[in-house]
Amino acid sequence: MHIWAVANQKGGVGKTTTTVTLASLLGLQGESVLVVDLDPHGSLSSYFGCVPEDVEGSVYTLFQHRVAGKERSLTNVIHPTKAKGISLLPASTALVTLDRQLSEQEGMGLVLRRALELGQKQFQHVFVDCPPVFGILMLNALAACSSLIIPVQTEYLALKGLERMLRTLEMVGRSRQAPLEHIIVPTLHDRRTRAGCESLEILRQQYAGRLWNGVIPIDTKFRDASQAGRPLPEMTPNSRGVLAYRALLEELSRRYGCNYKKAG
Repeated sequence: MHIWAVANQKGGVGKTTTTVTLASLLGLQGESVLVVDLDPHGSLSSYFGCVPEDVEGSVYTLFQHRVAGKERSLTNVIHPTKAKGISLLPASTALVTLDRQLSEQEGMGLVLRRALELGQKQFQHVFVDCPPVFGILMLNALAACSSLIIPVQTEYLALKGLERMLRTLEMVGRSRQAPLEHIIVPTLHDRRTRAGCESLEILRQQYAGRLWNGVIPIDTKFRDASQAGRPLPEMTPNSRGVLAYRALLEELSRRYGCNYKKAG
């Protein structure tokens, strides 16, 4: 089982779109995929029709079990979706209280990791959609993951978020006593704008060794797919956005191994 965290300390850079699209490309090839929503806003959960305000059985349940001293299994917290090959561990709005309630309690940074270890035979891949702030939830994702995907919108403010994310990564790497493998992915790129092209060039100059050499373009079809509650690869498999994510997944497979079969 390979666990991918999708994280950046800035919102609106394409984390949920990246999670859904990569998971769908693998699911369509017959792989079993779990997507985990660690963001209290619950965008990933809502995408698949699960309401964070009303959900029974969620990531929050795992933390409740940890406080009660119970085994933190995935039983009763995994929800099926209509997307091929994809199951969901949803968020609850109660997640917003975790840092205040539990940050001082021992072992709270490993709740997700231990739960996934107990359920590792169920899934071949896990994608964890992270909140845009560092706290107990992002810490859980970074402690659990095998590799980290950092989507970065090609615009100036997003570059600042990347700097914060990489500082956090250094801190977590010291705690893990090993660097965390990661790849920076330029997203929402509009090649028609000067700002977009300049930001992409900055990424290529400053992060060449860690940057994917492709880009995820702006594609309005992602918005249509989100409104329909279906992954775009199921709706429009040859849209330019899907083709870009397919190229990214081929690169991830080459670097880390994820059983993705190159199209065509």
